[in-house]
Amino acid sequence: MSLKINLNLFLFAIIFYFTKQIHLYAMLMVFAFLHEMGHLICGIFMGLKPKTLKIKPLGLSVEFEVLPKEYNQKIAKGNILQIKKMCIALAGPMTNIIIMVITIVFGQKLEIAIYQEIIYANLLIALFNLLPIHPLDGGRVLKACFHIIKGRKKSIELTNYISNTTMILFTMLSSVAIYYYKNIAILFIIIYLWSMVIIENRRYHLQKRIYKIIENS
Repeated sequence: MSLKINLNLFLFAIIFYFTKQIHLYAMLMVFAFLHEMGHLICGIFMGLKPKTLKIKPLGLSVEFEVLPKEYNQKIAKGNILQIKKMCIALAGPMTNIIIMVITIVFGQKLEIAIYQEIIYANLLIALFNLLPIHPLDGGRVLKACFHIIKGRKKSIELTNYISNTTMILFTMLSSVAIYYYKNIAILFIIIYLWSMVIIENRRYHLQKRIYKIIENS
């Protein structure tokens, strides 16, 4: 398994340092690592081989090697692989929710500040990743569901539309949060998210052109 590091990670670390939130960022990265281990363990359990581990500014991501036989097990308008993708995507947020529940049940002896930070960090990571924005976990689950119900082409169209709509609404809400909390770090998170969404939009339009060429041939 290869390891890739996004250099924007250091930019985010500098931003959080100067906004005096480096402690929170470090804690988020620790629980983001555990989040990704949830994806990794679930993928291995389902028989997929990990291919690449990427360290990004807002956490980590793991990519799995998919063998041709995975596409041959059909279910509705998709295949069994889509079920595996949904389970792997949900395993990350579920890991954070489990950590949060364990802390609530057994963490009363911790210092109140640490107790609250653990709960807050894991809740934030879980909710953030469950947003229906591709390629976040919520967007991946959405895409896999649509693939099974509507087929691959329709799943790409619907996921792209919902992803962009959610991103616009999320940006509006985040703008209010920036004004209210005076936290510039939120702005950089939004910019980073938009960069991912724009990349996905380019892929969507490329796939759309390919489908059009195939249909007209």
